[in-house]
Order: sequence, then structure tokens, then C-alpha cells
Amino acid sequence: MTKNYMKTFLRWAAPAFLAASFAAPALAALPIQHWTQPGGAQIYLIESPSLPIVDVQIDVDAGERRDPADKAGLASVTAGMTGKGIAARDGQPALDENQLAEAWADLGAGFGGGASADRMSYTLRSLTYPDLLAKAVALGARQLGEPSFPDDVWQRERQRMSAGIREANTRPATVAGRAFQKAVYGSHPYGYDTTEESLTHISTQDMRELYRLVQPCRAKVSVVGAVNRAQADQIVTTLLSRLPAGTCSPLPAVPEVPALTAAAERDIPFAAAQAQVLIGQPGYKRADPDYFPLLVGNYTLGGGGFVSRLTTEVREKRGLSYSVYSYFNPGLHAGAFTLGLQTRPDQAAQALQVSRDVLKRFVAEGPTEPELKAAKDFMIGGFALRIDSNSKLLDNLANIAWHDLPLDYLDTWTRQVEKVTAADIKAAFARKLQPDRMVTVVVGAPVAPNRQ
Repeated sequence: MTKNYMKTFLRWAAPAFLAASFAAPALAALPIQHWTQPGGAQIYLIESPSLPIVDVQIDVDAGERRDPADKAGLASVTAGMTGKGIAARDGQPALDENQLAEAWADLGAGFGGGASADRMSYTLRSLTYPDLLAKAVALGARQLGEPSFPDDVWQRERQRMSAGIREANTRPATVAGRAFQKAVYGSHPYGYDTTEESLTHISTQDMRELYRLVQPCRAKVSVVGAVNRAQADQIVTTLLSRLPAGTCSPLPAVPEVPALTAAAERDIPFAAAQAQVLIGQPGYKRADPDYFPLLVGNYTLGGGGFVSRLTTEVREKRGLSYSVYSYFNPGLHAGAFTLGLQTRPDQAAQALQVSRDVLKRFVAEGPTEPELKAAKDFMIGGFALRIDSNSKLLDNLANIAWHDLPLDYLDTWTRQVEKVTAADIKAAFARKLQPDRMVTVVVGAPVAPNRQ
């Protein structure tokens, strides 16, 4: 079985699978099985037998919030470097990055790692034909359990990443995002920024020390595909078999994101055709009971594209911006609420004021009943698009696992949306947002006389 066969198979089979499997997703149950292995790994499984494919995601509390302040980016580079070589062990030879890539290509499978603010994640995708799956899982176990972290490769990668950072710093959007993140999060790890300097502080030994957090007893493993419980359990057992076993000691607590006590404004000169405007503050944690009111409400405020209030007032009525948006980004800690737009530099002050007025009014009044109905209709009607592929199911399942959400979360999602009221939204926004204490960052616009 070759990688070309797999690509061809997926190209022709996937559309039929999606049509058959998700024709009426709002009515179809998506049973999630959950169990804990003797070593402590928690497994979540959705059986999806229509295609002979399995997707696996392993999540561990070793994300960017675990980075030391002077080594921002450590979690991300550590996860990425696990794909740059495997050490020799138990009579099996070492593999460099090219040999490892060729081994995966020969199997027509894939394995990779990455890190987000909260977690370090590894994903495997393979066909479930026994001869291929066993080899893919075994290779994944080696990559997960025996990364070599070659120093010469890291020096090359550090140079490449530094060049990318220098290039990104020439973009006004990068400058705005960095300033906004720092102003919203302060000294919290969510606000750490990977820089050329922070990369120079990271060594392969730092990677090895952080990687010690990747243990079976800390793993939450999500599995979606054409496997049953026994098969899923064996896949996970094998994948984790080369990691150090043992009882996990509690990890140090990460402090919460501090609330803003006053408004803050930053005007950053930048020669650009468009000014970048960002407004926001710390929002809420994913475990917050206001999650659904805030989700539904933000659709009306700025998450609904052309039908949002911000688009109506800023773009349609005044022509101040092509695109204006808002969103929440909840995590294990309070992720940022962000309102953003681009506009002509000479229009930045007006666009900023209109956006602030829309936000303030929405927080004070909430949505109208027609706006609420439109938001619910769109979100409920579009629910099928959230689960219309194995990869989307895996993403949803991993979030359920990571945030300890109810196992019937996907089955009850539309009901949770439906029961949100306008009063719920108004109360939730009033609890979470303080328009008079927000960060404002403007990059590339003239500084008004009354602004610092």
C-alpha cells in the first residue's frame, strides 16, 4: 500500500463518506467511549467505520504556558524537534530527519507534533489495514518515545526560525498582535513572545527536560476512525509504550491572567497602507458557565461576518473597513477578547470610535430578538460543518477530552445554543467585558493630539 494509493482513495471515498455519514448530524448520536488505562492515560473514542482510517491525538500539559519567561517558544520547538530524528534503542537503528520522513512516506501515514498555549499535541493518521497500521503505530511510538533532539539540526532550525521572525516583524499585523498580546496578558505566559533572543536561550537539553512532562499518566488521547475499543486501546498502549512510565507528580500551578485595572492605549508608528486596530482584554476560561451565551452573543457582535453589528456600522454604513471582527479565545486561563479591523490611516480614529461605540452599546443592551434568532439559526443550521470529517471530529473530541466536557457534548450542542436567551447574553457580556478598561493598539495611523 503506497502513499499515492492512500491519497487517491481519500480523494474519491471521502465525499461519499461525508454525504452518507452526516446527512442528518443534528439527529444522529455521536457516542463517545471513555476509559483510563492502568498507566493513567485517558482515552476518548468515536468509532467511525465508514472509511478504513484512524486519527489519533495525544495531548499533554506541556504547552506554551510551561515555557520559562526567558525561553519563550520552548514548547513549540520541542514538539517540532521530535520529528527531526529518532535515537537508536532496543536493537533498532537511529533515524535522521530524512530517513524518518521517508519511513512515514512509505507507509502513506503521518505523525507530527505541535504546541499551543495550553498543551503539547501529537497526531497520527493511518489507514487501518492491519499490515500498515501496526507499522505506523510502531513508528509513531518510536518518534514519540525516542526523539534524538540533534543539536546540529536545532542550530539550523533556530536560524531558520529567526529569519522568519525578522521577516514577520516587517508586517504591521505582526507588530500589532505582539503589542496587543503583551498589553492584554502582561507577565502571564499567554503573553510570552517567541523572539530571536528567546530562541538563543533554548538548548536541546532544555527540550529534553521539558519533554519529561510527556508521560502516559499525563496523556489525554482522542481516537476517531474505523477501530473498536479493544483496537483503540492497543493502539494507544503501543504509542505510549516507549515513554517513561510511573506516577506523575503534580505540576506547578500556573497563575491566572490578571484583570486589567485601567484602559491602556498604544499608538505605534509604521509606514503602511493600512492601519491595524486591535481592542480587547482578558476574556474567560473555557470552563466558564457563560461559554454558550458568549459564543452566541459574539456572532451578533462581530463573529457573524457581514451580518454582525460591527460590520454593519463600520463597513456597510461608513465604509471605514473591509473587514471588522470580534472573538473570544478561552483556554485553561482567560484567553483574550479581541476586536480587530484594518482601515486607512486617516480613518483610524473614526473607525476606532465607531467600534468602541458598537461594543459599549452591545455590552449594555445585548442583542435584539431578531438578531438572536438569526444567530441561533445560523449556528444550529451550520452545526453539520463542525463534524463533517474525521479531522473535525478529532478536533472536537480532543477539546472534549482536554476540557473535561460532558461525553454527550456534541449531541447536546445545538440544544445548548437554542436555550440561550437575550437576557443570558446581556448578563454574560456585562460580567466579562468592561469597555472602559480595554487595551487599544493602533499600528500605522497618525497619533491624535489627545492620545499618547
